[in-house]
Amino acid sequence: MAVKILRFFPVLVLLAIGLGIFVFLFSLKRIAPSLACGNGTYSYIDNPKEVAIFETKKVNVPLLAETNNTDKVLGIADSPGRYIEVDLSEQKLKAWEGNELFLETLVSTGLPWTPTPKGEYNIQYKVRSQKMEGGSGKYYYYLPNVPFVMFFGNDLLPWSKGYGLHGTYWHNDFGTPRSHGCINLPTNIAEKLYFWTTPILPEGKNLVKADSDNLGTRVVIHE
Repeated sequence: MAVKILRFFPVLVLLAIGLGIFVFLFSLKRIAPSLACGNGTYSYIDNPKEVAIFETKKVNVPLLAETNNTDKVLGIADSPGRYIEVDLSEQKLKAWEGNELFLETLVSTGLPWTPTPKGEYNIQYKVRSQKMEGGSGKYYYYLPNVPFVMFFGNDLLPWSKGYGLHGTYWHNDFGTPRSHGCINLPTNIAEKLYFWTTPILPEGKNLVKADSDNLGTRVVIHE
C-alpha cells in the first residue's frame, strides 16, 4: 500500500500545486472590482472628518478639489493637437501639444491583477470630485473626494467602466503600479490636465460629458 502511495506521490504534488494556483487566481478575480475607479456618481465630501481607507490604512480626506482658483492652469483646452500618452513600462505620462511636450510626470497605473487597459481612448467624462470604492480584503479601498477625475473610454470600453486619470492623496509612490486600473497622478498635475484637456468645462460647472460638439482629448496607453 505504501508503495502505491509513493508511486502516485508526484501526481498528488502536481494536483496540489495546480489547485493552489487555481485558488490564488480565483482570489485575485474576487479582489478585482467590477469598476476600475468608481461608478461615475458625482459627489463632493464636505465633511473634514471623513476618513479614506487604502490598503487597510486610514487616510485623512483633503478638500483639494473645492478650490475655484484656476489661475495656475492654462485655461480650457481648445486645441485638437493635444493628446496624452501613458507609458505603462516606464510609469510615465506625457501631455503633448502636437510635437511639443506640455508636461511629463511619473504615475501609478494598475496592479498586475487589475491592469490599466492598453489602447487608444478619448476623455469622455470629467468631474471635479468623485467618490471611489471597491476591492476587498487587503485591497479594499474607500476614497471620498478623489480630485480632478478624467474618465476615458472608446466604443469597446466606455467611460462608465471606471477607467480614468485623477489626482491622488492616499499615496505618493508614483513610478510604481498601485491602482485598480486607473492612472494615479500627483494632484497638482491632475488639476492642470483637468483644465488643459477636453471636453471643455462650461463656466461655473464642475462636470462635463463629451459629445459630438465637445469632443474629448485623445489618450494613448502603451507598454
